[in-house]
Amino acid sequence: MLYSELSFPKDSKFLITGGAGFIGSNLCEAVLNMGYYVRCVDDLSTGKQENVDLFSNNTKYEFVKGDIKDIDTCLTACKGIDYVLHEAAWGSVPRSILMPLDYCANNIQGTLNMMEASRRNGIKTFVYASSSSVYGDVDVLPMKEGTEGNILSPYALTKRCNEEWAKQYAQHYGLKTIGLRYFNVFGRRQNPDGAYAAVIPKFIKQLLNDEQPTINGDGKQSRDFTYIENVIEANLKACLAPDEAIGEVFNIAYGGRECLIDIYYELSKALGKCIEPRFGPNRSGDIKHSNADISKAKCILGYDPQYDFAKGLAEAISWYRENL
Repeated sequence: MLYSELSFPKDSKFLITGGAGFIGSNLCEAVLNMGYYVRCVDDLSTGKQENVDLFSNNTKYEFVKGDIKDIDTCLTACKGIDYVLHEAAWGSVPRSILMPLDYCANNIQGTLNMMEASRRNGIKTFVYASSSSVYGDVDVLPMKEGTEGNILSPYALTKRCNEEWAKQYAQHYGLKTIGLRYFNVFGRRQNPDGAYAAVIPKFIKQLLNDEQPTINGDGKQSRDFTYIENVIEANLKACLAPDEAIGEVFNIAYGGRECLIDIYYELSKALGKCIEPRFGPNRSGDIKHSNADISKAKCILGYDPQYDFAKGLAEAISWYRENL
């Protein structure tokens, strides 16, 4: 079943934290297009106002500028809400190594505040973003829930910690928590700028501007790149998941592997460019390969990703051509 065919109670209300970010703004758009109410909370520290200005004329949309590190903000934001899609967090493995205290405050305390606010307000389902980084140095592919290795970065640690807190809130307080371990999400509105930008939008923008991109490492590292539409599907199906999903985490990906150097040349060909990349040092805290086993999400959530890498990349290229 496509996520657009899902049915929620008529007057359902969604709270989307980090709604001005890449994934959050796409979730806002999807839920509004389905006809439901959306309250977006974002402090705009990493999200962009322009991402949510698109919805400002929708009478079922509300924007709240607020910081999830403030418990009162979280409590107010959750009032009258049925489903929480918690996307607010600071990303980037390298930056987390430089700023561990900030990552602890934003990603762990902020998420804990949101769980507590959801508990107090009787939220039906609390769906939160985790990350494939929690697998750490595990070298067995595909990666399967329950086979995690040693944590390699403060960012990954924050996500693992959130998963453990979610189990506690499910066990002791009856909050329906469901974690989604994203694998290298890409798509429209993903920021191509900055030192910590994701590789696909960054490569696209640099190639369109006839700039020479830098690939960290030898380019042979592989990732399970996941198009944004698959992530939207997972979030909405998680809201309606059966009780056996409570307190659990699920890999959200397509289940493939792409090497960075292959992606680069594919983008070059699609954009009609012939610019050889330069190669830089490996990034601290990065893993060499990732590939997801998505059987658990398929079985319990009914997750059925419709966008393979090629289909998602074609849509992403089209969007960036029109919007950069």
